[in-house]
Amino acid sequence: MGGRGIGCLAGVLVLVLGAGGCEAWALTRRDAGGPEKTAASYFAAWSNGDLSRMRGLVAHAPDGFVAWHKDLTSGLSVMSVALAPDPVVRTGTDSARADFTVTRNLAGHGDWTFRSTLLLRRHGHRWRVQWTPGTLYPGLKDESTSWTLRNVKAPAVAFVAADGSSLPGGSLDPYVSALDDTYGDSGDDDSDGETSSWAVEVQQGSAPPQRLKVFGGHPTRTIHTTFDLRVQKAAERALIGAPPGKAAAIVAVRPSTGEILAVADRLGGRGAFVSSYPPGSTFKVVTAAALMAKGGLSPSSAADCPSVVVTAQRTIHNHEGTAAGGATLADAFARSCNTTFAKLAVDRLAPGGLADTAAAYGFGAPVLTGAGGSYRDFPDVAPGADLAESAIGQGRVQATPLLMASVAAAVEDGTWRPPRLLPASMLKPAGGDSPPEPHDVPSADALRAMMRRVVTDGTASSAGLPPGTSGKTGTAEYNDSGASHAWFIGFKGDLAFSVFVQQGDSGPKVAAPMAAVFLRSL
Repeated sequence: MGGRGIGCLAGVLVLVLGAGGCEAWALTRRDAGGPEKTAASYFAAWSNGDLSRMRGLVAHAPDGFVAWHKDLTSGLSVMSVALAPDPVVRTGTDSARADFTVTRNLAGHGDWTFRSTLLLRRHGHRWRVQWTPGTLYPGLKDESTSWTLRNVKAPAVAFVAADGSSLPGGSLDPYVSALDDTYGDSGDDDSDGETSSWAVEVQQGSAPPQRLKVFGGHPTRTIHTTFDLRVQKAAERALIGAPPGKAAAIVAVRPSTGEILAVADRLGGRGAFVSSYPPGSTFKVVTAAALMAKGGLSPSSAADCPSVVVTAQRTIHNHEGTAAGGATLADAFARSCNTTFAKLAVDRLAPGGLADTAAAYGFGAPVLTGAGGSYRDFPDVAPGADLAESAIGQGRVQATPLLMASVAAAVEDGTWRPPRLLPASMLKPAGGDSPPEPHDVPSADALRAMMRRVVTDGTASSAGLPPGTSGKTGTAEYNDSGASHAWFIGFKGDLAFSVFVQQGDSGPKVAAPMAAVFLRSL
């Protein structure tokens, strides 16, 4: 044996006691300090204002990397930055994340504190930061951005959690600011410019400015929101499990009242309330309700589930080519058979029947939460291919995470109730709309059992959801390449929720496990 081989053998004899011979030595070299070292270096450079060093730790840093940081600092008159990182969590062989709290002192006017995430990835032998604008503030997109620190009148109202506790910053800031705009008696001070409050605003591209945080002043009264901080913390914790670089949101609602208990939102601004996406197979809750209420079917009705079906000159595929012969409607729902629901909708439902059921479950209802929200009428679906696509939550069907949480809540309670952040008596009509009235929804009893089967032996059975959970997975294609958003909606007791991951790929593999973390954190 040559000297080279003896050297490796000696290495094995020494290293086997630690991590397993030459292979472990090579792995250690390949890990090169790990993501922990890179994250620590990046946070240290950030704390010291060393933008050059920060840029050097970023993989493929964008041309505007330095400008992004300088524009925020100058626009908000940042005097200091304090960072408090959590321990690095490895999310895969070559990926990791470090959630952190950042506090910026804004020219002596106040401290702005929120949570964000540093993403890391292995590149060859080195770990590098995967920087996105969302590292600076969750939900920022890669487009022109301007920051403003504005004088505003001192807020007369402090919004607090349901139990009177102070609300945390971060996800809730845009929602509290929206509440303040309508109910807080605050606004721009055009009288003499001398005010005791300040507001952080950001404008991206051509979108209107968004107010992210109002601080300062001495409110003279408090308003209790419906937020439950225990549920909010669990939702924020679960959001950490979103795939690196993917925006996500979790909304939780109390079915018996319509109270919104939590909004963990990294979609940007009030994305969970105002941004619409195809709901994919989560919409089969509505389609199944229509098939049972208007199509003459029951959960035990025969419902074939081939891997591919052609209906109304439209070829429909099941996700990952699954198929089930001799299935019932309940079986097809648990296995999320696109082919079943597309064909049954064309054969058994008129477009108006599906639209009426969607309206019963909240599609097209005014959204008067107290912090705003957008709504769209269910599309004017044509018979045939348009109806087939709509029945599986594709085509022109769109929904917000808030709307899909209220769909799950309606199934659990049997009554659809308008979601709200304030006592119903306080809500002010917007644009002439009055709050919609609660009403019974069709097929809720049958759907509760069908959604339970999704968790016990259907598409969510391997997600780790706790006993007593019911739900529906969704994988919603949003372009011709087959790229998909990930959804899971469900309920457990008097708690309903939706989990949405933008470009998350798979509802069963991504969104449902996040729902499990959320529920198990309560």
